[in-house]
Amino acid sequence: MKKIVLALAGTALLVAAAAVYTVSSRHDADATPAAQLTLGPGQLLFRDTPSGRIGAVPLAEPGAKPQLSGLKCDRFAVAEQTAVCLAVEPGTLPAMTDVLVLDDHLAVRHTEKLPGTPSRARVSPDGKRVDWTLFVTGDSYAQTGFSTRAGLYEVDTGRLVKTIEELPVFVGDQRYFAADVNYWGITFAPDGNRFYATLGSKGKTYLVEADYKRYRGKAIRENVECPSLSPDATRVAFKKKVGDGVWRLSVLDLKTLEETELAEQQSVDDQALWQDDHTVLYGRDNAVWAVPADGSGAPRKLVQGAASPAVTG
Repeated sequence: MKKIVLALAGTALLVAAAAVYTVSSRHDADATPAAQLTLGPGQLLFRDTPSGRIGAVPLAEPGAKPQLSGLKCDRFAVAEQTAVCLAVEPGTLPAMTDVLVLDDHLAVRHTEKLPGTPSRARVSPDGKRVDWTLFVTGDSYAQTGFSTRAGLYEVDTGRLVKTIEELPVFVGDQRYFAADVNYWGITFAPDGNRFYATLGSKGKTYLVEADYKRYRGKAIRENVECPSLSPDATRVAFKKKVGDGVWRLSVLDLKTLEETELAEQQSVDDQALWQDDHTVLYGRDNAVWAVPADGSGAPRKLVQGAASPAVTG
């Protein structure tokens, strides 16, 4: 079964930019000496957008001068002692992405080379799963000219799932079938088994709750994109489409299905990240921002010239 991304203006721009992106994924030198980063508690990591390198600041002092590693990525994520770096290979047509599975010193433990350009990346809270979403081109049904592939890698077993497109999903009481089904934005629960993702098909998006061991899922809410499960596994932060190319950040209570719009008033085209059970991080306008998860307060800029935030516990 193939998959299609909805015609989203912001996404199309991201694909176009990724297609011409030429920064290497490997540990490169440039004008700034590379720091030897080690994953430790209380860090805010991010992609430094001017250089493409992964940087880090103390979470308690985000305004501090960042340490920049030599690792260059388009998307980055971390949990426990595992990190993942998605880096598009320069000059390849069709585009290819290196999925780099990293240890706590950001040294490469495993590499997969997959077709497409980077979109989203996550590591399960137990550090045993890395997952990603890539944009791909060539699906005949894709009116926008591109589709997605969401896949994962089991760090402890070495098992690769190139795409979850065969995941059986029920919408209501019926098994859902459609040629244009696509998934993106995987997020795992702390048990490493329950996970959530967006299913897109026929102009609609659904939040899917799935069981990895049983390998089946069910749609539990419409108009949910790029879910991110809270540390206590009771809520999902997500982007909700409110207009063409416009999304609002919201939080969904998984027990009551009550939605709370967050205080960020600008459009956010990102998969949010929970700093803790009370604060949501995200990228917008070439910066990493934080906003309270209960709808109160106001957005707070943490790091300028940054994207793809990740935090260590």
